[in-house]
Amino acid sequence: MAMFLRAGSLFNIQRTTTAMQSYCSSLTSGRQHVNGVDLYYEKTGTGKHAVLLLPGALGSTKTDFQPQLKSLNKELYTVVGWDPRGYGRSRPPDRDFPTDFFERDARDAVDLMKTLGFVKFSLLGWSDGGITALIAAAMNPMSINKMVIWGSNAFVSQQDLDIYNVVRDVSRWSAKMRQPMEEVYGAELFAKTWVAWLDGISQFAQRPEGNICIELLPLIRCPTLIIHGEKDPMVPSFHPHFLLKHIQGSRLHLMPNGKHNIHLRFAEEFNKLVEDFLEEGNNN
Repeated sequence: MAMFLRAGSLFNIQRTTTAMQSYCSSLTSGRQHVNGVDLYYEKTGTGKHAVLLLPGALGSTKTDFQPQLKSLNKELYTVVGWDPRGYGRSRPPDRDFPTDFFERDARDAVDLMKTLGFVKFSLLGWSDGGITALIAAAMNPMSINKMVIWGSNAFVSQQDLDIYNVVRDVSRWSAKMRQPMEEVYGAELFAKTWVAWLDGISQFAQRPEGNICIELLPLIRCPTLIIHGEKDPMVPSFHPHFLLKHIQGSRLHLMPNGKHNIHLRFAEEFNKLVEDFLEEGNNN
């Protein structure tokens, strides 16, 4: 989620501040056929600790993770970014949002890494990608080393629905805010897919407790770092605290000036926080 409307004014939470930075020369890219679709990925670094980057809604390597692909330590890590099915360069197919779309993304993510030859790896998940990471970690405990999530939630509340309704109409976004997504999808498909995503995420509110993956949280066994920008207008603060309470041994790091895009806006601080966490105990 890349923007927020408050009191009639648009407040940019750009996910793509650095999206046009060039990739480092060591980056490779390609497509792997996984679960019936061709998934686009980018890979950089030669470290033995593999890390998978999981993007947010409609997100891709191009829009969501340039500072991490560029700057995470390439001697310590092999970093993989991917475009989930129907997003970015993993098209066709067009994106759809059945009730199990997060579980489907989790299967695709884990199977992509296995196809690329990684038996065990860590997860860095933003927003929707964090939800996907939660499910992947719960369902594949032997495959996941560590996990970092931010801007994510395990359920949908009425407050969340109110936020979604405010950002529904992309015609009210500034041209600057629409541009990165329109460059990936074109204006018509972006608007159509955004509304489909809003409907897809909102359907969870019809479940008891608005459940997305609440019952899976106690199954997560990997060390987990939850990061939250205290000024995040898209994800109310009760969400990271709920995750902290229900994921065994997890920890919460608050960034007082952070909004929804802390890994882009405060990339250097964020990357160091992630690297310090991944290196604790050298459990890679």
